[in-house]
Amino acid sequence: MKAIIKQIQGCSFIGKADSNHWVSIDTKKEVSGSDAATRPMELILLALGSCTGCDVLSILEKKKVSLQDFEIYIDAERTDEHPRVFTKIHLEFVFFGAGLNPVHLERAIELSQQKYCPVSAMLRPSVPITTSFRIVEKQQ
Repeated sequence: MKAIIKQIQGCSFIGKADSNHWVSIDTKKEVSGSDAATRPMELILLALGSCTGCDVLSILEKKKVSLQDFEIYIDAERTDEHPRVFTKIHLEFVFFGAGLNPVHLERAIELSQQKYCPVSAMLRPSVPITTSFRIVEKQQ
């Protein structure tokens, strides 16, 4: 895999990797950014959520679990001192649907976190990642 980052102005960048899709990356104005795009540490959380989310949905689809909707809320804490790394990350999976079996949901999350999600695997040695889930019952 290869990627390129191009400076736009100050600490405002665009980048793309093998998929060939550009993404904007920026920082606060106080640190030479334009405050006009997602920040690098936010991108890490978004990568984690989308990676594990895709795994969970794929696993549930194979189990024939039908969802009406799906969300992941991510809460992360960082150190106050530089390099301001994450000290803990919590993922709350929210499943919307009727008659969902919690055992299937819990197992899909576990498989994603322990076996399939490469972003989780990379982060786990340096930051604790915890998970929880809840079901929002909706009639079909």
